[in-house]
Amino acid sequence: MMWTAIQTTSTWVLLFCASVILTPPARAATQPEELNQGRRLYESQCGSCHGPRGNGGKGANLAQPRLRRATDNQTLSTIIRRGIPGTEMPGSPLTSGQVSSIAAYVRTLGRVPPEAVVGDRASGEALYTRLDCGRCHTLRGRGGALGPSLDDIGARRSAAHLRQALLDPEAAIPTGFLQLRVVTNEGRVLTGVRVNEDTFSLQFRDLSGQFHSFWKDELDSVDKLWGRSPMPSYASRVTDTQTDDLVTYLVAVGDAP
Repeated sequence: MMWTAIQTTSTWVLLFCASVILTPPARAATQPEELNQGRRLYESQCGSCHGPRGNGGKGANLAQPRLRRATDNQTLSTIIRRGIPGTEMPGSPLTSGQVSSIAAYVRTLGRVPPEAVVGDRASGEALYTRLDCGRCHTLRGRGGALGPSLDDIGARRSAAHLRQALLDPEAAIPTGFLQLRVVTNEGRVLTGVRVNEDTFSLQFRDLSGQFHSFWKDELDSVDKLWGRSPMPSYASRVTDTQTDDLVTYLVAVGDAP
């Protein structure tokens, strides 16, 4: 009876405010469930590339307080849904709710302790120069273009993945990377890495870094060597300590802004 007797405008305002304050937010109640769903989806859809703890692998390192490509939740959700053109990150057919739950879970990965690297950076830098890694890889604007760029490699790949790439390169081939063996109609044999290909033409960079472009009718044969890499294994050329040093250098210099 007392509630129905309320008539004044000021009382209605107070009643409305009280109901807003006293009603618990529904969002907070569903948050643990959302995070659990995000974790399950992450593990099944994302973990094989980004690592089970988000600390990188074939995909970017997500175990960071601040993600370079996604500084807010909306941008992160957009990346999950649409992917990143020109990279190994594909789009997703998941619903908007599922994408939001993955984004919420990914944000928690920034609290995962960073992966420890135990080598010496200065020794790793000297080894990088001695092994002539810059002949194939670009780092800070200098080097070759045959291999993948190492700029921000510390954010894109885990230390464990970098170690594997040094010791067993063909176990860590990037998606879309393709080595070719081409024979021209004149009998010229060239080996290199594909840059672009369409129905009528083929562009690639040979192992010396020289760029080639051919019409396909100029080629006698094209062998596509999937799973092969021009990068040699350094397993027998460097010690475990030297490997640690080189990985530490790549993580440090490749993680700089």
